[in-house]
Amino acid sequence: MKITLTSSLGNIGKTLAENLIKNGHEVTIISHSLERKAEIENINGKPLIGSLQDTEFLVSAFSGADAVFLMNPPDYSQPDIREYYRQISTNFAKAIEKTRVYRVVLLSSFGAHLNYGTGSILGSHFSEEIIKQVPKINLTILRPTYFYYNLNNYVDMIKYTGQILANYGSTKFPLVSPKDIAEIATQELENNKSELFKYIASSEHTGQEIATTLGKAIGISDLKWTIVSDEDVKKGMQQSGIPANIASLFTEMYHSLENGRLTENYNNNKPSKMGRESLSDFANEFATLYNK
Repeated sequence: MKITLTSSLGNIGKTLAENLIKNGHEVTIISHSLERKAEIENINGKPLIGSLQDTEFLVSAFSGADAVFLMNPPDYSQPDIREYYRQISTNFAKAIEKTRVYRVVLLSSFGAHLNYGTGSILGSHFSEEIIKQVPKINLTILRPTYFYYNLNNYVDMIKYTGQILANYGSTKFPLVSPKDIAEIATQELENNKSELFKYIASSEHTGQEIATTLGKAIGISDLKWTIVSDEDVKKGMQQSGIPANIASLFTEMYHSLENGRLTENYNNNKPSKMGRESLSDFANEFATLYNK
C-alpha cells in the first residue's frame, strides 16, 4: 500500500513509519522541517517537506495514496490552538476530497466527543466533526488517552517541591504510550474493516499510584501526588512561564479529567485489551530524564 503520514517522526510518527515500512508499505512522511529529510530517508521513507497550512501541498502529498494518517501536531505558539486545529483539519478535508483517498485514520483524543469544557481537546472535537463530513471515505478515529510522557512536565516540580501538585488524579484515569498508539494506528491503516472510533489506553491509575511508581524509579519512596485547586494549578503554570491562555486551557482540560467528563465515554467504550507498555516501563524513561 501507499500510505501518507502527516505525523513526521515524533513520538508516534517514527514508530508508526518504521512499522509500516517493515511491513512492506511505501510510506510518504510529511514534515515541516528540512532537517528531518535525511532521517526519513534513513528509515526508507519518502520525505515531503512542507506546511499543513498549505492545501495544495497536502493535495500533492495525498495524491495516489491508498491511505492517510492524519495528525495535528500541537503548536502552542498559535494565538488560538483550537482554531488552528480547525484550520488544519479543514485543509486535510479539502485535500482528501480532491484526491479521493478512501482509507483515512484520524488521530484524535479522548474527550473529543465533547463540545465544551475540555481545554485544548476541543480542537480535536473540531477535527473529528470536520473529517466526518468528508464523503465517500472509510474513516477510523483513534482516541488515545492521557499520554505517559505528559508526566515529564512534573520533573522540575518534584525537584523543587518534593511532590506532584495537580487538580486531577483522585480517581483512576487511563494513560497511554505512544508505542501502543503507533501499534493500533499500524493495524488500522492496514485494515479496511473497523468501527468509527477506537479508544487506546495502556493502563489505568490514580495520581498517587503514578507518584508511587515514578517515586520508586527516581529513589523517592514516599513521593506524594497532592490534589490542589484549579486556581493553584493555573497560577503555578504561569509562574513557570506558561502563557495565561495556555495555562487556562490545560487547567480546564485537567478539571474535566477530574470531574469525569473526559473519561465518561471512554469508560463506556473501553478497548478490548490494554496496550503492552506499562507505567513501570515509562517510569524508567522518566527516571533517565529526572537524573539528567
